[in-house]
Amino acid sequence: MTRSYVRKLSTILLDAVTDKDPLVQEQVCNALCALGESQPQEALSACEEHLRQNEKLAHPYRTMVLRAMETVVSSHISELDKATARAVILLAFSEMTKAKDLVCDWQQAASDVLVAVGTRFVSSVMEELLHGLQPGVLPHYFVVRTLANLSVSNVFGTVPFLTSILGIMLPMLAAAKHDTMRGVFCYALQHFSESTLEYLANLDQAPDPTVRKDAFASDISSAYDILFHQWLPSREAKLRLAVVEALGPMSHLLPSEKLEEQLPKLLPGILALYKKHAETCHVSKSLGQILQAAVSVGSRTLEVQLDSLMAALHAQICVPVESASPLVLNNQKEVLRCFTELATCSPDRLLAFLLPKLDSGSERTRVGSLQVLRHIINSAAAQMEVKKPFILSSMKPPLLDTNSKVKRAVVQVISAMAHHGYLEQPGGEAMIQYLVQQCALPPETEPQKPGPEGEELPADSVRAVSVRTLYLVSTTVDRMSDVLWPHLLQFLIPVRYTGALTPLCRSLVHLARKRQEAGPGALLIKYDGHVTLPSPYAIATRLLAVSSNPYLGDGRGAASLGLLNVLHRDIHPLLGQRWATTIPLLLEYLDEHTEETLSQKEWEEKLLVFLRDTLAVVSDNTWVCQLSLEICKQLPCYNGTPQEKNFLYKCVGTALGAASSKDVVRKHLQELLESARYQDEAECEGLACCFGICAVSHLDDTLAQLENFVRSDVFRKSIGIFNIFKDRSENEVEKVKGTLILCYGHVAARAPRELVLARAESDILRNIFQCFSTKDPALKLCLVQSVCMVCQAICSSAQASSFHFSRKAELVAQMMEFIKAEPPDSLRSPIRKKAMLACTFLVSLEPALDEQEQTDMIHSCLHSVMAVLPEPEGEDGTQESLYPDTMHALEDLLTSLLRRNMTPQGLQTMVEHLRPWIKSPRGHERVRAMGVSACLLQSFLEHLHVSALVPFHNLGLLVGLFSPRCVDLWPATRQEAVSCVYSLLYLQLGYEGFSRDYRDAVAEQLLTLKDGLVHPDPAILFHTCHSIAQIIAKRLPPDQLISLLLTLFESLGDPDKNCSRAATVIINCLLKERGNLLLEKVPEIVSVLRSKLQETPEEHVLRAAQHSVCLLAAQHCEAVVSSLLGSPLPFDSHTCTLWRALASEPDLPAQVLGLLLQKMSRDVPFKESRAFLLSSSPDRVATLLPLAATCALSEVMSVPASAPAVLELYPQLFVTLLLRVGCTLGVQLPRSLQAKERRATGSGLASRTLEPCSSAVGALQLALVRGGSEEVVQRVELERGWESLRTSVGHEEGVARLASAMAKFAGPRLPLVMKGLVSTQSSVYEIQRVTSTAFLAELLSSNVVNDLMLLESLLDNLVARQKDTCASVRRLALRGLANVASGSPNKVRARGPQLLTSMIGGLDDRDDPQSLVALEAMAGLVKLLDLVEPEDLRPVLLHVAIRIRPFFDSEKMEFRSASIRLFGHLNKACHGDCEDVFVEQVVGGLAPLLLHLRDPQAPVASACKFALRMCGPNLECEELTAAFQKHLQEGRGLHFGEFLNTTCKHLMCHFPDLLGRLVSTSLFYFKSCWEDIRAAAPMLTGFLVLHVEPELRPQVDLEHLTAALQLLLKDPAPAVRMKAAETLGRLVKFA
Repeated sequence: MTRSYVRKLSTILLDAVTDKDPLVQEQVCNALCALGESQPQEALSACEEHLRQNEKLAHPYRTMVLRAMETVVSSHISELDKATARAVILLAFSEMTKAKDLVCDWQQAASDVLVAVGTRFVSSVMEELLHGLQPGVLPHYFVVRTLANLSVSNVFGTVPFLTSILGIMLPMLAAAKHDTMRGVFCYALQHFSESTLEYLANLDQAPDPTVRKDAFASDISSAYDILFHQWLPSREAKLRLAVVEALGPMSHLLPSEKLEEQLPKLLPGILALYKKHAETCHVSKSLGQILQAAVSVGSRTLEVQLDSLMAALHAQICVPVESASPLVLNNQKEVLRCFTELATCSPDRLLAFLLPKLDSGSERTRVGSLQVLRHIINSAAAQMEVKKPFILSSMKPPLLDTNSKVKRAVVQVISAMAHHGYLEQPGGEAMIQYLVQQCALPPETEPQKPGPEGEELPADSVRAVSVRTLYLVSTTVDRMSDVLWPHLLQFLIPVRYTGALTPLCRSLVHLARKRQEAGPGALLIKYDGHVTLPSPYAIATRLLAVSSNPYLGDGRGAASLGLLNVLHRDIHPLLGQRWATTIPLLLEYLDEHTEETLSQKEWEEKLLVFLRDTLAVVSDNTWVCQLSLEICKQLPCYNGTPQEKNFLYKCVGTALGAASSKDVVRKHLQELLESARYQDEAECEGLACCFGICAVSHLDDTLAQLENFVRSDVFRKSIGIFNIFKDRSENEVEKVKGTLILCYGHVAARAPRELVLARAESDILRNIFQCFSTKDPALKLCLVQSVCMVCQAICSSAQASSFHFSRKAELVAQMMEFIKAEPPDSLRSPIRKKAMLACTFLVSLEPALDEQEQTDMIHSCLHSVMAVLPEPEGEDGTQESLYPDTMHALEDLLTSLLRRNMTPQGLQTMVEHLRPWIKSPRGHERVRAMGVSACLLQSFLEHLHVSALVPFHNLGLLVGLFSPRCVDLWPATRQEAVSCVYSLLYLQLGYEGFSRDYRDAVAEQLLTLKDGLVHPDPAILFHTCHSIAQIIAKRLPPDQLISLLLTLFESLGDPDKNCSRAATVIINCLLKERGNLLLEKVPEIVSVLRSKLQETPEEHVLRAAQHSVCLLAAQHCEAVVSSLLGSPLPFDSHTCTLWRALASEPDLPAQVLGLLLQKMSRDVPFKESRAFLLSSSPDRVATLLPLAATCALSEVMSVPASAPAVLELYPQLFVTLLLRVGCTLGVQLPRSLQAKERRATGSGLASRTLEPCSSAVGALQLALVRGGSEEVVQRVELERGWESLRTSVGHEEGVARLASAMAKFAGPRLPLVMKGLVSTQSSVYEIQRVTSTAFLAELLSSNVVNDLMLLESLLDNLVARQKDTCASVRRLALRGLANVASGSPNKVRARGPQLLTSMIGGLDDRDDPQSLVALEAMAGLVKLLDLVEPEDLRPVLLHVAIRIRPFFDSEKMEFRSASIRLFGHLNKACHGDCEDVFVEQVVGGLAPLLLHLRDPQAPVASACKFALRMCGPNLECEELTAAFQKHLQEGRGLHFGEFLNTTCKHLMCHFPDLLGRLVSTSLFYFKSCWEDIRAAAPMLTGFLVLHVEPELRPQVDLEHLTAALQLLLKDPAPAVRMKAAETLGRLVKFA
């Protein structure tokens, strides 16, 4: 390597440093560093020389060079000799001090060079720096700064010089007048002090262990005097901060007596800076260091400064912390460290200052004080040990604070106290109570008071922090176990701690388990001395009550049950084994559900079962009575939670039911009645449930207690009224009555059935009857609810059939009065539902109601329910369920009445009551009436017992009433109508003698039709209606036909038009299926429907017209077709419907399709005309007759019934329509139709748009679908072929996709289709030849043509097409010939010479200026090469390779991709038998292929990957082949730099002689038009140079290469310039 060439490379790179792009500049610097990696001394010398020779080079560029030098020096400091180091030091010092003014980046870079060199040559650097540090002369700013940085980077090398440095520098401090110099002196003193302290701390490793702190005391003391007394008062904030940062570490080096002397001045001086600086982190840090130094020497004067220190530091800690400000956070950390030092030296003074501030009026002061307190509790534990009582007593004011931030801080202090034993002291209980209080805060309504300046609250709420703290203290602080247990138990019962139950229970469970582990078998709760602890009964009641709402409060149900399970021995000794089984099942049930899915009723029942089971296990009357007393005692505590109180009432009833003492039961029942809050509806319900549950075991006592209460003053109307409730209003008395009535109802519902009958009238209903005169809605509801429960209890009794209810009629009449009093148009309460349920039970009791009473009952109930408006959306769950529940009650009542008269007449009577509602103009009334009718018919069918064959005489009337509703506007009505018809048909079968379980196949079809009625499509509805009519026609007895028809004719005037049309459908179906009237009436029907078609375009009229047209077409097909073709285009909807009707008859479609094909071929497809005289090309205009025939074909074939006819004419339809598609590409409508469409669009009329090509494509799709080739349509649609087929650009692709799909799914159709297409090859229309050739060419890609023995003829046909005058036909013919490789590869060898000749002819086609035929030939050769015989390929191999080489760099992506991929296949074909002459082609293409991997087009890059993989074996280098296979896999990303590096490595290892050839080729691409390739070319060169041996340098023209790279450094693309710079750095190898 010659020095001159390194200098040349360096010069080129250094000249490029001035590039404007920062990334290029960075790469140039990297290249300089690369030169330095190889020859650091030469590179450094070149940089040094460049900077010296270019004095005018701007300082930003000088900075970059210096940074490169610093990188080289840092990496190779051990390799530098003294001379080079000396030169670098001199240059860097000169650069650093050349400008007297500060140019920070430049001078800092030079300083960094000096520091880097100083890590090894510290003496030389120090010598030069000391030249700049002359006594009496202020040094350069960066001389001082460099000395400071050097002292940090090389502590052991620099500290020995510090004494002399300080000796020179200290006299200059007084002369420094500018703040900048003063600041750098402070910076130096700070770092000198830090280095000295580090040196002294590591004396065992220091080169001179004799260095002592005293050696620096004098100098530091002198410097301190200047910094503190002269510079600290400066007005410049930066200087003050620099001074204060220096004073911190300097204080440790001051003599102790000096420090003691200066503290009274130093500390106030530092503290004063807090008021002058917004960012005070550095002040606090320095203050902490000074305090640490003062404490370490045992300063006495510190005591005097304590008050001011604490005040200033406290003010800092009270600064609001911004989460996004790390400086403020760091400042608080430093301030807290200061407090630690103060706590260490004067704990009493600190607490005396701090604790009174806990009661300050400022929120920030209180929060800050608590933060300091928490910190010193943790950090100064030894000093605070004796202060615990004092600190605890001082916490009383914060415990009363309502501010959320203060609360949060208090909780954190309590957490610290728990870890250090504070809570074990007297007063610790208050801390625990406070913590529990915060846990009990509601998460949503937690009080949050913003600060005075509106700062946001902490992210974590007080409750969340408290919950975490309680759990952590309970589980992780061992010493807290005895403090918290059993103290936490007393927080379970008070209601104010309800919100804290979940964390309380979890903590208690943990504590209890720890105690169980320590002493198994012992009781956990010791009541000795703990009078405030709750009793076992209180604990059990409380935990059971809150478990009723298990998901509240973060899952308190599971937590409460878990605590119960742990405390089983303390609750009762016998419960352990049973609870170990039952409680886990309850917990598992909760785990399986969520708050949304849990059924509250089921959950409460499970808890009550658990309670009953517990009481049974205990089986101790005293224990049960005590529990009952406790439950009653806790009842008032739940006034604010009605649901839980309701559940507790049930628990009371359950407990009293288990009690054996009747006196206790009566006493508790009396107390419950006297203390209940009757205004609360939930509590009234709970009280009634309590009495009902209690009556299960104590019926007599329960009724007696109720009787006694009824006889009290509440029910007397005298002057002394309300002796008990004298302060209650009349409304309150009604509430009491309602509750008592409910109690009677629940007692009747739950009491033993055998005892209820005897008490029903005498004891229960007698008291209920006294209240029927009320007008209060709530009392009414209680009355009907209780009556319903009493009646249900009576009916469910085994002796109900023999029970004679004497006051039945009176009770029914009263229920009807209640129902009539309800508002007729709205449903606001369940009164009518409950009343109807009561009547349902009453109907079945004796004596029976007379006919008039039944009629009045039915009428009243129907009018009360049917007319109610539909339920509004958005109602709550209770209101929403009221509507269906009321309907079910009505259905049950009518069903109960019907069962009293199970005859056709009885059914007819019920239906007659419903008829007005069935035909109501209001939809919701029809829905309800049909639902009730379906229910009645189903019930009638289920309970039908026919003892003799009797006629169902009213079947026709009923079917005629219900069947038209199957197309009602309301879907529910439609479905119910089918259900009614279904039931009626089975009723008829029943009356005919069939058994109940018989299933009729025809009738069962109705069920399958029922689901289809949900669909709103009228066509589907009426089709279903027709099917229903057919079923009716098949099963209707002949004698019922007339009555049914008469009923249906009446339905034609139905206000619901859908039902009217349904009647028409059913009538027509009946006439067709069951009578000869249809033939006689056809002329008349057709005439009527034709006249009404335009004036009344109703669906049923239109269907009649379709039928007429079908009849006419059966006799006069050609005339009908001709007439319809004469309709105006585009066809209107009626015309289209009539066309489709022609396909509905079996014999018509074939005739119609044949006639339409004739019409289509009778005229030319288009005519040419010029829209303007001067237009360059004529416009193509569609002819009307073929266009109309195409539209008609679409309509006919859109009907599935046309499929057989389409199959018959499949080849003719396919060929004709495919060519029609080609002929209509770009064809316009006639002007008359264009004007018509514009008028229709402008007027906003709905009209079918016409587009000739789209119409042809649509017809072709329908022909394929009806011809059984639906898979063809789907496949082409999936591949978006139909869209392509419609466009001139994509037409060929669309035809190819169609042909491919036909070959795959419709192979047997192809012979006749191909025959038809071949016959069009001589067509005068060029587009038809293109279309047919494209189709036939694609067929050859499938083996089906070989299977059908069509291959040879197809090949001959396409070879002949190569002489076609149309280039597109010739191109498509080549494509078809190449497709043989995929369709019939076994035929390629036989036809190899012919196929290769055709392809080479395509390569040489001169009549195609765009070379598209050549492109197709290249693609074809790719397919064929692997299949032809080697002896056929060898003669043409070289010719093809040479012919395609120019396309590698074509401007068109398709040509580059195809030619490169073909080159890869040529290589693949030569594997194992590659001639030398072809290897030359491989070598020549290697560089282009590597560079085109960076081609901007992905297909080209992919082709290069393939070609390179194929070239590898022909190069006979296993490593290179393996590299190509590894890196160039398809679908994998390519790290181009890594791959190129590997490739060049193997090339230069195995083919070093190719260096010159590859470099010269890459030089050609330096001028490529693609930026990425221009950037890749120097990369290739650089990697080749990187891996070649230096002795091969003669192969490369270095001068030419260097000049080219130098030119690339001026390329407009930054990426290119970067790669050029990188390569220049690698050329150092050839230097």
